[in-house]
Amino acid sequence: MTLPLEQTEQIKQQIIQQIENTFPEDKKESAIQQIEEMNESELENFLAQNNLIKTSENEEKQCIFCSIVSEKIPGYKISENDSALAVLEINPVSKGHTLIIPKVHVQEISKKTQDFAEEVSIKLKEKLNAKSIQTEDSEMFGHKIINIIPIYEGKTLDGKKQPASKKVLESLQKELSIKIEKKEEALEIEKKPEIISDKNTWLPRRIP
Repeated sequence: MTLPLEQTEQIKQQIIQQIENTFPEDKKESAIQQIEEMNESELENFLAQNNLIKTSENEEKQCIFCSIVSEKIPGYKISENDSALAVLEINPVSKGHTLIIPKVHVQEISKKTQDFAEEVSIKLKEKLNAKSIQTEDSEMFGHKIINIIPIYEGKTLDGKKQPASKKVLESLQKELSIKIEKKEEALEIEKKPEIISDKNTWLPRRIP
């Protein structure tokens, strides 16, 4: 399988971001250049060799999003629940562009993940003072995600992604860290009437 061009560029940016975060300074430039010069086939081989995708016919291919969930590739996480992660897009369309990544490799978004995306959208709009929020589904390696894209007053979306620097992403990560309160259903306990007897209540002795 040869990777589509758009997916190739997205994966390259994720790997380059990892190099920026983890490689020694004297090795960063050559490593980044090597990644940038790879074509689709070479990149796929690189991913397979580094166990970022699985090539056995009996194993499910591992995608870039699964690698973020398993922390094989770092991401700028701002929130999570038991069904999904919310991470900053490293090539955002607008400030605060966030990806909702289901923790399980799925082609359909669950109701729980949709609810989580809605909660994150509300928090992002408040924290960033955005005019509105646009949500879009996208898919790579058969793993569906939700894009949450803030829209600001006086600005229109042109759909063009621009790489964000590590400094900007780290600053946004601190600013936007969102705690989602876990919803628990209140249990109503039916209180049975207490029967008073000499077995459970002290009563004065009756004088004959």
